Amino acid sequence: MIEGVAINLSLGGKPILRDVTVALRPGELMAVCGPNGAGKSTLLSALAGEHPSCAASVSYEGTAANHFSAKELAQRRVVLEQSPTLSAEFTLQELVELGVPIDIAPEGMDALITPILRTLGLWEMKDRYVSELSGGQRHKAHLARILTQLNGNRQMGHHCHVFLDEPTASLDISQQALVLKAMQRLTEDGVGVLVVLHDLNLAAGFADRVILMRDGRVLYSDVPSAVLTEERLTDIYETPILVEAASSGQMVIQPRF
Repeated sequence: MIEGVAINLSLGGKPILRDVTVALRPGELMAVCGPNGAGKSTLLSALAGEHPSCAASVSYEGTAANHFSAKELAQRRVVLEQSPTLSAEFTLQELVELGVPIDIAPEGMDALITPILRTLGLWEMKDRYVSELSGGQRHKAHLARILTQLNGNRQMGHHCHVFLDEPTASLDISQQALVLKAMQRLTEDGVGVLVVLHDLNLAAGFADRVILMRDGRVLYSDVPSAVLTEERLTDIYETPILVEAASSGQMVIQPRF
């Protein structure tokens, strides 16, 4: 379990996270939602151990994050940023290979990478340069990179969690479902997944638990049906929100026109 207790974080003298306590459990898909500026991405990076000033408030299986080296943290969680960048030109496969842990033998790389490329629909473009891909394809390529790191860590016997910041933002609706279904399959194997989402319908449809934030605070944390109510969403987003049940039983969330 990854746990943050009473996290307080200021950047540039401005408070970003205020007394936040939250835990990511094995086998759980937890969605972090809230309006722009709520602190969602900062919470993700804090739980990933990327802010030294609050790393002592974050623990991995009971050990504070600031006790781990960069390599040890990389064995315990993988992180997909909102806007990943590259400093050099790579083919898609070369990018994904960057995620292979150094302890994996070269002859084991193809067996690790190929299933991920096929699952994400990237196999046919593996030899193309990343710069030639669409925005959505590039984002999926980076997702394949961190999933390679995850599976490599698990192959080496390390229990590892996943942090994703807006992984569906540049994807069409079918690709959004593909990515989140892949995350659900990981939870079935005991992996904890934290995903920052702006799309409340995706959070309602795929998350086991939803955290709703505003102004750097976690206001609600529970199953989607308990958190994503008209009253709470209308208050937090400061606009009338309609929450209905579709014929399938799924929640449908939209602004009230």
